[in-house]
Amino acid sequence: MLIQLDKQLKKLDEYRAGTLKTGLKLGIPRLDNHMRFKYSSLNIVLGHANVGKTSVLLYLMTLYSIKHDIKWLVFSSENECYTLYRKILEFLEGQVFNKIEESVYKERIKWIDEHFKFVDASKIYTYKSLLDLAQHVKKAWDYQGFIIDPWNSLAKDKEKLKGSSSYEYNYEALSDVRIFCKDNEISTYICAHAATEALRQKHPKGHYYEGHPIPPSAASIEFGGMFVNRCDNFFTVHRYLYSPSDWMYSHIHVKKCKDIDTGGKCTALEDPIRLESVKNNVGFNIEGKNPIQYPKREQIELL
Repeated sequence: MLIQLDKQLKKLDEYRAGTLKTGLKLGIPRLDNHMRFKYSSLNIVLGHANVGKTSVLLYLMTLYSIKHDIKWLVFSSENECYTLYRKILEFLEGQVFNKIEESVYKERIKWIDEHFKFVDASKIYTYKSLLDLAQHVKKAWDYQGFIIDPWNSLAKDKEKLKGSSSYEYNYEALSDVRIFCKDNEISTYICAHAATEALRQKHPKGHYYEGHPIPPSAASIEFGGMFVNRCDNFFTVHRYLYSPSDWMYSHIHVKKCKDIDTGGKCTALEDPIRLESVKNNVGFNIEGKNPIQYPKREQIELL
């Protein structure tokens, strides 16, 4: 099938007129300069184990739901579903779960259920069966964001593996996810771990973080550089767990932004986006402020 010229001319005309639709903003300059929510995009989120990838991503998802009413389908095999509910509740209220009032708790649970649906991770999925499920859910519940956390928890399709290598299998899988994103106008975020060798790489002598594990590069992802090749946006989440002064900062490095015309760009090598965990780990400060406004009961807003 050939590309229709009319659709391309429409995009070109929008670009010439300065009306090209850009990705969704949060109203936080540091984030908006580098990251946008873009429909139909494939996004990779890389990080070492236990640095808080899921927590950071869940927080950003919550912000986009508050600001733009984005709805999410979430497959998270390494987290119990109730812990994800609890974490979103804490983000919304800025309080530890046990201190949230009963009436507020019930109100927020309803809001979460309107914006988040969770896949039963007790079942085993291949990437294909998970996409089939996601397609089925899309018909019944119109969501715009899809989370696969993590990629390596998906089972391999033995039939598809016949006569091909793991590299070829994953390349085909990512191509299928890309098609799913485009066909359904869904932004998909795939969480992945860094390869073992990346854990051994430390900052050199004289660096501010001398001796600490460095943020993994895009090429150090498990299964190789195909992920950065196939995706639209590539993010690395890193935290200096063993730093006595900076352990509470989550660093987001934007390694790839395929379409800067619609917003976003790569971060400088030594200048990531920094999210500071607030007391009790119930949210983050960005540019010195927690963007979620408290304690409005009738609605949830961003500053």
